[in-house]
Amino acid sequence: MLCGYALADFMGNVVHVGVDKILGDVQLAKLIALLHDIGRFEQVKRYDSFEPFTMDHAVFGVELLEADSHRLLRCFAEEDAFDRVILTAIGTHSLYELPEIKDKKTLLHARLIRDADKLDNCRVKLVDSLDILLGMEAEKVGNLSISPKVWEMCLQEKSVYSPVRQNRMDYWVSYVAYFFDINYPASASFILEEDFVKRVIARIPYGNPDTRIKMEKLSVMVEAYLERLAGIKRDF
Repeated sequence: MLCGYALADFMGNVVHVGVDKILGDVQLAKLIALLHDIGRFEQVKRYDSFEPFTMDHAVFGVELLEADSHRLLRCFAEEDAFDRVILTAIGTHSLYELPEIKDKKTLLHARLIRDADKLDNCRVKLVDSLDILLGMEAEKVGNLSISPKVWEMCLQEKSVYSPVRQNRMDYWVSYVAYFFDINYPASASFILEEDFVKRVIARIPYGNPDTRIKMEKLSVMVEAYLERLAGIKRDF
């Protein structure tokens, strides 16, 4: 996980650049970023794992913050005016897709933290050891095939639903396809400027010819999606 303070600063920048902000949205976005993964600590303590099937860290984080016994959220926000915004954004940030959220402010922040969380995850995928990330050497991962259900979701420009992943290559594909769930032009522009898609994909040597072709195609599809979102037109 990215240091909560660094992610909070990034969130503030996205609000400044990418959305029509209302008074207080920048600080609110920073607070949500700071607290969004507070449930991870208990997950690692109990299971020594970040795998989603071990524990819903987002739901646990909400329970921890609003527990009557100590009301931890009050340590970070003296007033309760935005409790529902904060808790909804945190509680839904790791869902496959957002539920219907009618309140505009809540929806804004729920989308913002999902974008920031993906960028945080992208940084991890670029710097952490692949043996640690995937539990397998990069060369062995690159020899695997992409499962049909996973590839079909990519072709539909959807992020990969975790339970359909069958092997470590599917996991790696999901770390690229989750950019199909980016919400804001500022986030898309940042990803493109940093060349995150190509840099993540390039970490694996694809010995499987079919997988290599599909990863090349996925790179083109994801970047085209981000360019559309960012309002960038290609010069042909």
